Amino acid sequence: MSLSSPLFSQQSAQLRAVEPTAVDLTAVAAHLLNWWDTDHADLPWRQNSDPYAVWVSEIMLQQTQITAVIPYYSRWMAALPTVAALAAAPLDAVLKLWEGLGYYSRARNLHHAAQTVMEQHGGKLPQTAVCLQTLKGIGPYTAGAIASIAFAEPAPVVDGNVTRLFSRLLDLEGDVTTTAVKKRIWQLAETAVPAHRPGEYNQALMELGQTLCRPKIVLCGQCPIQSDCLAHKRGTQMERPVRPPRKKTPHYDVAAGIIWKNEEQGRDGLFLIAKRPLDGMLGGMWEFPGGKQEAGETLPQTLRREIQEELGMDIEVGESLIAIKHAFTHFRITLHAMHAVHRAGEPQHYEVADHAWVTLADLDQYPFAVTDQKIIAALRQSF
Repeated sequence: MSLSSPLFSQQSAQLRAVEPTAVDLTAVAAHLLNWWDTDHADLPWRQNSDPYAVWVSEIMLQQTQITAVIPYYSRWMAALPTVAALAAAPLDAVLKLWEGLGYYSRARNLHHAAQTVMEQHGGKLPQTAVCLQTLKGIGPYTAGAIASIAFAEPAPVVDGNVTRLFSRLLDLEGDVTTTAVKKRIWQLAETAVPAHRPGEYNQALMELGQTLCRPKIVLCGQCPIQSDCLAHKRGTQMERPVRPPRKKTPHYDVAAGIIWKNEEQGRDGLFLIAKRPLDGMLGGMWEFPGGKQEAGETLPQTLRREIQEELGMDIEVGESLIAIKHAFTHFRITLHAMHAVHRAGEPQHYEVADHAWVTLADLDQYPFAVTDQKIIAALRQSF
């Protein structure tokens, strides 16, 4: 192959994208640990290395701000202080503790995995990253975090923060969403993690990404590995990591019904709530039933169709209560909550897991997602 051929040039570019200039990773680890010893945050899950506490905190911290997690973590550990307590708890109680934190499949997976730990592991978490990944909801990142922090296994961790940090540290030119670059970052992370104090090292990596090496604000002057960072030396910090352009986020209008059992509408009147199927989005959470508007439908038509499809009921749609805008990970919605009255048909579980006729006073017993909590607040304020 000619050195000037297009194919050679393309292969060279791909190689440069994933093969960084050498960085002394041993020195990086030493600098990170020194920084950790003097500057790390005092967080509730760092009070000890209890594997269960580490596990719960790591699941809660996925894609969630630390400040948001702290009250949830404290409440969870007070109610469910051990694996045995979590395994024995009803799923509704588990989801109620998670209410408002989002990503509810994580709570369901925690519950399922705790039962597996009790049934198959004598009530104790496995001690290696490989074995931890046999539990539902624990992937490579979470397994590495638990194994290194709780059991001192030199296992790597790679999340969004670590990906960003390594792409800057090594000035990676490649798109971090591609398989080749992802694999390379994992290889680098595995090479870099020290045998001594791997848990503290991994936590230092994550904390540096959370506090100093942030996506849009890079505080290089305070960074303990500034002298090691190739992107800092080359002035490319804000160009790393490389990602493809973001796609436009789709938006949907959704109708939800406060379906009254009869004409009486008040604090003591009965209305319907439904439980979402466990295998779907927001699985196991309770909601005001409804669904996505289709082309050519009015919102009242949407609500009537959805209630017929999900519950086999006929309703008469009344006035609107509130419109709520909410962003999920990959799409946005405007949720239109409307009053309605049950006219015919007993509730069937066609596309719901369960239903209940309740009063406003009953709602605190059930776990609801954020959007439905806002409907509840508006409903209470209206009486």
